[in-house]
Amino acid sequence: MTSHGRWSPAADGGRTSDPATAVNRHAATLRDLHRPGTPLLLPNVWDCSSAYAVVAAGLPAIATSSAAIADSLGYRDGEAAPVGQMLDAIARVAAAVPVPVTADLERGYRMSPAELVERLAATGAAGCNLEDSDPGTGELLDVGRQADFLAAVRAAAREQGLDLVLNARVDTYLRPPRDATSTLDETVRRARRYRAAGADCVYPIGLAEESAIAEVVASAEAPVNILARGGGGLGRLAGLGVARISFGPHLYRAARGHLDETVAGYLADVAPRRAPGDQ
Repeated sequence: MTSHGRWSPAADGGRTSDPATAVNRHAATLRDLHRPGTPLLLPNVWDCSSAYAVVAAGLPAIATSSAAIADSLGYRDGEAAPVGQMLDAIARVAAAVPVPVTADLERGYRMSPAELVERLAATGAAGCNLEDSDPGTGELLDVGRQADFLAAVRAAAREQGLDLVLNARVDTYLRPPRDATSTLDETVRRARRYRAAGADCVYPIGLAEESAIAEVVASAEAPVNILARGGGGLGRLAGLGVARISFGPHLYRAARGHLDETVAGYLADVAPRRAPGDQ
């Protein structure tokens, strides 16, 4: 932090006298793209090349995937990657594309709200995901504790003159449900608390059943982000009133799978062939 509590102008490469202006401009665009029924599509990226592909396809914003970036850097997901390396990867993506970037920051890599806001804005990103599970144990955090954290992030952003787009991930569907009704009720309860705390969007990751998605959309009092499943179905999600559709690490895993198959095919093609009778 500077002595005035504002983030360093290192972001944006010094191209503007007030880098916060560029972040806020992107944030306003990103927020406006959350339109129920006409969802923002975010095929999550992990490097500049994948970001170029998304922009070339005509999509108006970029999201990063923490799992994909971590794996590409040689770390597992769950905040195992050093925060500096994760933020550097996000900064490279943001510098490479002209559209808004929102970053997957897991639960904030143990940064204070003020540090999180400052360092995120220094990458040039206009928003972030923040999840409500403990990255070490996978346990769902107390809803009040997470709401307080989101409120503190929002307050820190305002203090620094930044209008970041906060996507509050709700992890109720990432563990075996007690029962469908109680899990849905808890999801809606958390979504409302997080919205009241300052979140722009809520993200019940793992929620897939259409009637439950429709109930969350109707009851959350916030734009809803849903994780896409393989095989399409994006039109159905739009019809349910979803405002944002993410792909998580799926595209990265598909690309890695193709790479693995291709390398294995090359190796099989050049492997020495044994003569008949060789042991």
